[in-house]
Amino acid sequence: MHFSARAALVAASTVAALVLGAGVAAAAVAGTVNTNSGAPVNVHTGPSVSASVVGTVASGTSVSIDCQINGDSVTGKYGTSTLWDHLVAQGGYVSDTYVYTGSSGQVAPTCGGGGSSCSASGFGDPNTCAQAVAWAKAHISTSDNPDYYDRCDHVVGLAYGFSASGSTTAYAHWTEIPGQYKYSGDTNVPAGGLAFFSSSGGAGHVMISTGGGQFASSDIHGNGTYTYTTISEIENTWGESYLGWAQPWFQANH
Repeated sequence: MHFSARAALVAASTVAALVLGAGVAAAAVAGTVNTNSGAPVNVHTGPSVSASVVGTVASGTSVSIDCQINGDSVTGKYGTSTLWDHLVAQGGYVSDTYVYTGSSGQVAPTCGGGGSSCSASGFGDPNTCAQAVAWAKAHISTSDNPDYYDRCDHVVGLAYGFSASGSTTAYAHWTEIPGQYKYSGDTNVPAGGLAFFSSSGGAGHVMISTGGGQFASSDIHGNGTYTYTTISEIENTWGESYLGWAQPWFQANH
């Protein structure tokens, strides 16, 4: 009798593990936003309560989660947790403590998993990461190129072989990139990775890493210029807030 009960428990645990494993491997997981008060939940650019708010989700809304990541600890309807969910349609993060997924643990892939190097594989980009970096280095100039002025997202699109990035602004580009290809707050950007910033004006900024903490950016050293810079220089000179980096996913291909 005791053996049978133990066997049943092991079998149930095995099934649960398989279900969880299937959930983590899945591209997207369904959930429902719920709050104790019925108030909407803020959607942030990163897994932090201090990250910029890009919108809200009403309590009772069905959502699709493409990845999850640990961030600030939050206490919500479903307890206290550091887990945050990246919502596909809303393009940002909410605390998992406000989302019913059927589990208190991780049920979707880790956001930014395997992001130690740049990869354009599967995106359909005309250029590889290495080719994009070569393009950026070859176009460094202090001359005023009218095609570059105030068009940073266009410039990174050119580096990857596009005539246009497909996004209206750098910030819009950031919100459109699926969560599994973004690395919020990570300043260790591999060569070819795209570094994004938000700004009070809303358009934000984006530049391409050339490796070793160095980036090629339009406009930072004069209108229409294309020169080397750093994340801290963008933040300190323009007052931009660093969002993180992303693999070279472009709306032009989607």
